[in-house]
Amino acid sequence: MKLGAFSISLSVKDIHASRQFYENLGFSVFGGNIDQKWLIMKNGNALIGLFQGMFEKNIITFNPGWDENAQNMDDFDDVRAIQKQLKEKGIKLESEAAENTSGPASIGLTDPDGNSILVDQHR
Repeated sequence: MKLGAFSISLSVKDIHASRQFYENLGFSVFGGNIDQKWLIMKNGNALIGLFQGMFEKNIITFNPGWDENAQNMDDFDDVRAIQKQLKEKGIKLESEAAENTSGPASIGLTDPDGNSILVDQHR
């Protein structure tokens, strides 16, 4: 199963304070819009999303079809194929992609410890 780029999406209280903190750790802004209260920060291959007021808990995020530089990958598993594999393994999904579609879609699931996972395909 090829899940694509990995990042952690953090629910933050103050986007400006969080940006400064992660910049002090060597991260730089890679994407997003601070006026909309979300940023993607990058340090080497490490990606952290900072999101103020968008969700309650931190989320483990995978982006099928993208590498860690948000560049398209030729060889990847479509989110609907990933969804099918997970369902075949008996994994409960919190949200599903429409099976008879193509392009951008996402699925959500929760690991045994309550950690939220988002598989979010942008292409």
